[in-house]
Amino acid sequence: MALRLDYDITTMLILKSVYPSVMPYITKDGSEIRELMHPNVQGNTQQSLAEATIPPGAETALHLHRKSEEIYYFIAGEGTMRLARENLPVGAGDTVAIPSGTPHNVHNTGFVPMKILCACAPAYQHDDTVLLDT
Repeated sequence: MALRLDYDITTMLILKSVYPSVMPYITKDGSEIRELMHPNVQGNTQQSLAEATIPPGAETALHLHRKSEEIYYFIAGEGTMRLARENLPVGAGDTVAIPSGTPHNVHNTGFVPMKILCACAPAYQHDDTVLLDT
């Protein structure tokens, strides 16, 4: 099968967000999120990409996602990530895969905001998040 390189730009959907125009909000787990790409906004169909910010000393609520698989890429900061029953040290440059149904949370143990790129497939939805008792 040959790759098609003759796309007509007038019929393609351009999916782009501009960081300063993406307003943050607080998710069910307590983290501040900027949805950089989400089907409800840009119209992509299979996944979402967000930037999470966790202040120094803060911790997100232990939770899981029934459907979404996530990948966290740690951009800045350091701390620990609970993944099922394991506590993993995490910091800038680390990547963690979170299978759907896996309890997880993040604790920023450092002195600067922790920044995480969060990729979700299917795309993040509030009603897919289940908060768990610690």
